[in-house]
Amino acid sequence: MRILALYTASQSRGPVENQPAVQLRAGCGIVGDRHYRRNAKPEEQITLIEAEAIDSFNREYQQQVVPSTLRRNVLTKGVDLNALEGREFQLGNIRLRGIELCEPCSVVGHLLAGDLTPKQVINALLGRGGLRCEILSSGVVRVGDNIEIPD
Repeated sequence: MRILALYTASQSRGPVENQPAVQLRAGCGIVGDRHYRRNAKPEEQITLIEAEAIDSFNREYQQQVVPSTLRRNVLTKGVDLNALEGREFQLGNIRLRGIELCEPCSVVGHLLAGDLTPKQVINALLGRGGLRCEILSSGVVRVGDNIEIPD
């Protein structure tokens, strides 16, 4: 279970940039990201998505969606994010708490529309759009860091 990629966007609906490492600040979010602010809502601090969910969507719907298009902050490998709703876990040395599933919205629906309508995109990604999390400790996470889930 590890981090495959890290993404930030400095502006709402602005371009998403791939990052080798990001600074997480407890209660605030990712330094430099559009959602970063003091006393940020827990569900707006950081979002994660499974590489396996994107691969599955691409296979099932004959698409070629790249992970950054979904505008989540962390691309994971080997972890069931839905099972972490309401649970604490670690990205590298940083503690997070899963808040709620990050269901696809109309923005994602329109971004991925093409062969599929926005509504079809949203329906196809229900239950596999990722996880919204609260950042409980501060520090740096890097691509390749492990994801640890306590028993």
